[in-house]
Amino acid sequence: MSRHIPRALSLAASVAWGELRHDPVRAVLLGARLLPPRARRGLRPVERRLAARARTAGPAAAPSPVRVPAPAGRTIRPVPGRVLHLVTNGLPFKHAGYTVRTQALAEAQRAAGLDPHVVTRIGFPVAQGVLDARPLQIVGGVPQHRLLPLRLPYGQGPMLALGAELAGRLVERLRPAVLHAATDHGNGRVALALREAYGLPVVYEVRGFLEETWLTQAPGRSRDDETYRARRALETYCMREADLVLTLGAAMKAEIVSRGVPEERVLIAPNAVDEAFLAPLPDGASLRARLGIGPDDLVVGTVSSLTPHEGIGTLLHAGAELRRRGVPLRLLIVGAGPERAALQALAGRLGLGNGVALFTGRVPHDQVRAYHAVLDVFAVPRTDERVCHLVTPLKPVEAMASGLPVAASDLSAMRELVEPEVNGQLIPHGSPQIWAEELETLLYSQKRRTEWGAAAHALVARDRTWNRVAAMTREAYRALGCA
Repeated sequence: MSRHIPRALSLAASVAWGELRHDPVRAVLLGARLLPPRARRGLRPVERRLAARARTAGPAAAPSPVRVPAPAGRTIRPVPGRVLHLVTNGLPFKHAGYTVRTQALAEAQRAAGLDPHVVTRIGFPVAQGVLDARPLQIVGGVPQHRLLPLRLPYGQGPMLALGAELAGRLVERLRPAVLHAATDHGNGRVALALREAYGLPVVYEVRGFLEETWLTQAPGRSRDDETYRARRALETYCMREADLVLTLGAAMKAEIVSRGVPEERVLIAPNAVDEAFLAPLPDGASLRARLGIGPDDLVVGTVSSLTPHEGIGTLLHAGAELRRRGVPLRLLIVGAGPERAALQALAGRLGLGNGVALFTGRVPHDQVRAYHAVLDVFAVPRTDERVCHLVTPLKPVEAMASGLPVAASDLSAMRELVEPEVNGQLIPHGSPQIWAEELETLLYSQKRRTEWGAAAHALVARDRTWNRVAAMTREAYRALGCA
């Protein structure tokens, strides 16, 4: 047994006990994660239902105070160029756009001459069911630090206070020159507490508006809801208090400025790709054959979290219409999420069974380009939710780097990526009939797909590489006097 497992078991037990007293749904979820894979398999339908309840329920306890108490600290002499990223979770335990961005940015900063370290939120990954967790793990050359006390207090306020205390010890050991916290507000508030203790500048990186995402997953809730207002207020507090705010695109910047942050303190650090994504795609023939896709089939697909606001249902309806027209279409849906079972059921009702619509589940990030090689068109059929208008996602940037034309919902955030008739097409959201018409035109024009894909690749190569973003963050740190 790893020497780290007893400590992790103690931590997991304290988490479960706290949740059991106050939130039995989350307690059961944690208990399920600790079971062996074979025992857990039969519980997955129940686990999915409970997870949906946990997502939409909002906080189980009263909101914590806005300010996290500053830990008792001693004077440190910062190491120029050393960056401490404060994030919610990280690779290799959590695979999502959030963790990919953290890792890619840190690796690019390292290549640019900075010295990045990553610290994940207190309790991660043990609170997610990973028992063999170590306080320090090197991932892609980047040190990732875990805050793993023997026990966790219950409630957001005490949890963040303990997180700040443990992170403070890490700050004293590492002596970073800048604290770079990424959403959500818990990371930002801990960073602000550390600034109070050690006098270090804080960069707050807004990767999304999580109160808006929560709203898409909480049927019946509105912007008047107490949970929504509390989350928005906490995010706004972090934006206003930070020395500098980074965000992903122009629509997001406009939203942040509208909350009272001076425009000159908000910089855009867009989603990007590393150089490997700009290389020619691998031959997709073997994967096509393995998926049962014929050589003459046309393939439209996406790589996405399967959540309601991604609008995958629109793509399925459009695909069914194209099949009725005789188009030899296959749909490839790569990703996992709470909507997967419902989407597969919808595909069956639409006559897209028997492998017409393929749901692969989540695939490792280093295999994404193999799936890009199967596609003729990459689709982003997002809905009209406010979060979709604001946030520019990572996955279409990766598809464009692979030389794929992108068909996307006509939303503000997507207009920052897709130039109609140049590198893709913008299509009215939620209209399967128009989606079918636009996709049919594109699918039957190899020349257009090739030209648009080349233009997409060129845009990403010019403006959206992690090396470019890392250089921008280095200059931003330098302006704060810490690089």
